[in-house]
Amino acid sequence: PEPITQGETMPLQKNQILTLRIERLSSDGSGVAHQDGQAVFVPLTAPGDVTEVRIVKPMKTYAFGRVEKLITAGPNRIQQDCPVAGPCGGCGLRHISYQAECAAKTQFVRDAFARLGKLDVPVLDVLVAPAMDRYRNKVQLPVGTDENGHIVTGFFAGRSHRIVACSDCKLQPAWMNQLAARTCELLEENGITAYNEETHTGRVRHLYMRQGWHSGQRLLCFVVNGNGLPNEAEICAVLQKEFDLTTILINRNSERTNVILGRKTRTAAGPGTIEDTLAGVPLHMGVHEFYQVNTPATEVLYTKARAYAGLKPDDFLLDLYCGMGTIGLSMLPDCQRLVGVEVVPQAVEGAKETAARLGLGAEKADFRCQDAGAAAAAELLYQVIVEMGVPITPHIADCLYTGIATDTGCFKFSSTTANTHTVAAKLIEAGCHVEELNTLLFDTKPRARMEAERIARNHLEYYLDGRCALIYLTRDEI
Repeated sequence: PEPITQGETMPLQKNQILTLRIERLSSDGSGVAHQDGQAVFVPLTAPGDVTEVRIVKPMKTYAFGRVEKLITAGPNRIQQDCPVAGPCGGCGLRHISYQAECAAKTQFVRDAFARLGKLDVPVLDVLVAPAMDRYRNKVQLPVGTDENGHIVTGFFAGRSHRIVACSDCKLQPAWMNQLAARTCELLEENGITAYNEETHTGRVRHLYMRQGWHSGQRLLCFVVNGNGLPNEAEICAVLQKEFDLTTILINRNSERTNVILGRKTRTAAGPGTIEDTLAGVPLHMGVHEFYQVNTPATEVLYTKARAYAGLKPDDFLLDLYCGMGTIGLSMLPDCQRLVGVEVVPQAVEGAKETAARLGLGAEKADFRCQDAGAAAAAELLYQVIVEMGVPITPHIADCLYTGIATDTGCFKFSSTTANTHTVAAKLIEAGCHVEELNTLLFDTKPRARMEAERIARNHLEYYLDGRCALIYLTRDEI
């Protein structure tokens, strides 16, 4: 081994056992402790915990560990109320109080501004959610087979596609857990198999459930490797009766992919959609539309966003990546006109239907299906502004050019298209200060970045006979 020079610390060793005190939480929810100046990241710990930790992955200047023994619990540690909260990969903070969770998340944002952005800005406390349990209006459960050959549903363990069976997830309504269990029974009774990712065999891949939070309507969708289910009508009739399901859908996904939904969905029972309201906006939805999973918390955030927007009666509102248009439609009473842009056709059609039900024509609420994945969001925004007939002033041109230039790496990234250059040329014609902006954006560096580059150069390492170079910053250095 190479000798340790003066000023360096001995790297921690794999399987080394340490007694550590957890100081804080990292942004991924792991506890952070220090040993000989090196950070150790330990999942499922809480600030103030004193634990015996086994090092499972030592790095050069930091390490990852796991708890072997909890010696003293921190003041905000609570008893986990779910037996699979750790292994299932879903709840990473189930072991600390909700108040401590909110405080930690507020601190994550403050750290991002202060340590990463080197910005001194006020950060408000996070808004507390109205409910901590049973708040999800949607769940997508992978279907698999356990060690005894029984069909089960659950959640993927962290960083894997291994299903951890979960009979009562605390985050979703009880009826969803009960429906999943009953569906597994019916699948077994009818000789229907669970999908196997490795062999691309088996029939049922996922169970997708959705609830209208205010309406109470319920949706079930089978995601299948094929065109349907044996005895499909009988199975759907039993489930619809026992669980008061509004509609049942069959989604076909026969691709070798980890994408949950396939392109084709058909209705097996009921109208094919469910109804609900969000912030007073009436909605119809199936399975392809994006919809925030925590309706009560979403309505709190929409109210706050509406207040911050401070729209005036003569304002135009642009809602990019608008989904079903609920944010824009909830704010439309405050402004003159809404234009929403979304890439998913089903979502755009849903937004148009909602606007029609509200009696809103395109001159008041216009929703468009356009590629929001353009080279830059500002490129898309330019197209919308032009179509709305809004004059491109030099100030607007500067803002749009900045967005395009930074998102494309000054037009060097592979996402840059001919249209990107065309839009940039139009902005220059409109009075964009291109030379001044390029100098500011690409020919100057903030002091924080220069300092980060200086520190990173100390970690420069070469591999493959000098053909490959690695340079990095540790978390503590960031």
